[in-house]
Amino acid sequence: MAQPFVLPDFYVPYPARLNPGLEAARAHTCAWAREMGMLEGSGVWEEADLRSHDYALLCSYTHPDCDEEALSLVTDWYTWVFFFDDHFLEVFKRTPNRPASKAYLDRLPLFMPADPTAGMPEPANPVEAGLADLWRRTVPSMSEAWRVRFAEATEHLLYESLWELDNINDGRIANPLEYVEMRRKVGGAPWSAGLVEYAAGAEVPEQVAHSRPLRVLRDAFSDAVHLRNDLFSYQREVEDEGENSNGVLVLEKFLGCSTQEAADAVNDLLTSRLQQFENTALTEVPGLCVEHGLGPAEAAALAAYVKGLQDWQSGGHEWHMRSSRYMNEGLVTGTPAAGPGLGMAVLDIRSLFGRRQAEGRSRTLTHVPHQKVGASLLPDFDLPYPLSLSPHYEEAGRRSVDWAERMGLLEGVWDRPMLEGFDFALCAAGLDPDATPEELGLSTEWLTWGTYADDYYPLVFARSRNLAGAKEQNDRLTACVPLDDPVAGAAAAVSPLERSLADLWARTAGPMTAEARAQLRTALLLMLDSWLWELHNLSQHRVPDPVDYVEMRRTTFGSELTMLLCRLRRAEVLPPEIYRSGTVRALENSVSDYATLLNDLFSYQKEIEVEGDVHNGALVLQKFFDCDYPTSVAMVDGLMRSRLRQYEHLKRHEVPLLYADFGLDSKARAAFESYLRELEDWLAGILNWHRSVRRYRSDSVRSGAGTPLWWQVPQGLGTSAARLAPAHRPLVP
Repeated sequence: MAQPFVLPDFYVPYPARLNPGLEAARAHTCAWAREMGMLEGSGVWEEADLRSHDYALLCSYTHPDCDEEALSLVTDWYTWVFFFDDHFLEVFKRTPNRPASKAYLDRLPLFMPADPTAGMPEPANPVEAGLADLWRRTVPSMSEAWRVRFAEATEHLLYESLWELDNINDGRIANPLEYVEMRRKVGGAPWSAGLVEYAAGAEVPEQVAHSRPLRVLRDAFSDAVHLRNDLFSYQREVEDEGENSNGVLVLEKFLGCSTQEAADAVNDLLTSRLQQFENTALTEVPGLCVEHGLGPAEAAALAAYVKGLQDWQSGGHEWHMRSSRYMNEGLVTGTPAAGPGLGMAVLDIRSLFGRRQAEGRSRTLTHVPHQKVGASLLPDFDLPYPLSLSPHYEEAGRRSVDWAERMGLLEGVWDRPMLEGFDFALCAAGLDPDATPEELGLSTEWLTWGTYADDYYPLVFARSRNLAGAKEQNDRLTACVPLDDPVAGAAAAVSPLERSLADLWARTAGPMTAEARAQLRTALLLMLDSWLWELHNLSQHRVPDPVDYVEMRRTTFGSELTMLLCRLRRAEVLPPEIYRSGTVRALENSVSDYATLLNDLFSYQKEIEVEGDVHNGALVLQKFFDCDYPTSVAMVDGLMRSRLRQYEHLKRHEVPLLYADFGLDSKARAAFESYLRELEDWLAGILNWHRSVRRYRSDSVRSGAGTPLWWQVPQGLGTSAARLAPAHRPLVP
């Protein structure tokens, strides 16, 4: 069968090496798979299938330095996970049966108890038998924290197979943002990252395991692994098996382009994710070690983990070029060399300095700021949700402006006419039309504080590249939001930014339960940290990677914080586990992405022409696709529409399943329906506010009426001395 496209030139910056334990692992895993019942008689594999797939070769390339015993165990894990994938396909994907498939999946976590001494059910099939055996052999050498993380990654891999099954049943192809999110879970690369910790003897220190740099390393690693697999497996998955979960197919349909063009775009995204991995490892991880006071052994383990992920990328690429499982005809000749040698197929100079790879990286670093772009281009927004406004919004507007003046927020960044023109009360009135006057006033003041701080950080810290000062500012703001006694935060506040936050925190968090207060504080601190991410990019003059941008934009925009305030109202009606479900996260992410991209379209002139920013979705897509501004606007519009369609799809098809899975009664279902309406109010209110206020209008942007005062200075050569001094200086110079 002819290949559907020519495989592109891959970016493979690290040479593949081969573990000398290859033959021992091959013999061991074949015997193990037979013992577990995965071969003859399973209805899935024969021995010839296992030998042709050669998972021992995969693991010998992806884990070149571990000893023979560890290599054999890791190979067994990969044999199990690929058998699970093929077994699930054979049993459920070809003859869909969702209730039976969920019952099948519900049993598997029982074979991964956090306590190694806990009992397990009797295995009923080869998948259960293999998982039980692997868990017993692996967990004694790992910490409890690792066991919890690895079990969670395994459960995601298993349960998100239902998402693939549902899409096949519906004949539905995911949108690009949805696909990247879900592919991480169902594709299993986060699970692979956990095995890197085991094989490399490099368990990630628990105090940094959930930090942004480590999350980005795992996510970038995962995305690159999956996108590479999509390129090699397109023919088998799409043409033979009829699967819809393939990145080439996703981009082919979203962009309306040829299969070859989609394959090239997937490879560009793969390259971008690898370069994001490198940037994070080199520019963020060292600072993380210092910030958390990691000792030499912990820092060395973290470095070994990063190296292990790099080895996996190159080894996985080499294996894809050799395995009979994939489309790779003519890519490699000969057999791999025995011993810890180099995989010669990756030593191609184009993999380091190919034209597309080099040009893509260059575009992210050579953007010229303050280009004249003209009025922001806006598509037709056809949001189907009606706008409702609180009748109390005018009063909330007056009170919030007075509050901002009392707090000192109108003494340098903004003035009173500017704030009145921003009309945050109108936004709050649309977000929560049923709010009481007190609730609406508080919401308006939160919007005021968040937008003020979002303007303040780049003005104070970005121009001077004072990242240390920004980190100190974050620490002081953190001190203003204590958990135990919310009112006590006022004692730590010494600047208008801090005093206003302490005041909001005391009034908002004071009446809350301890659990709700902790959730709110976590969301707030994540937003503060996301502003450091923006400053980090600005200090490098780097346009973000598109995936990293979209995922961080939810936090920089404050989506999680404002949605949480709505969610906490139903804490006593809905079980907290429901908000951790994949369906709810997908609903919230779809809504958040629509809103953040909408903001990017309205604020393009303000951010790109006036402020010289690099954090705008239209700019990110211009740099990634090397296209012009109108084309990028059309792409952003397409992403927004696809996210809205996804939200509606989730409401119709997955929310009823969620009700059944959680056994929600009529009262809880009504509460969830109310929550969905508030998400829709959230979108309608945000769109109305952007259309109504002067902050983003071209005439206001050009005149300075919509722009913070410090930006209203001459631009260009010889004007650096003309910067305005703020009325109140930040504490850190």
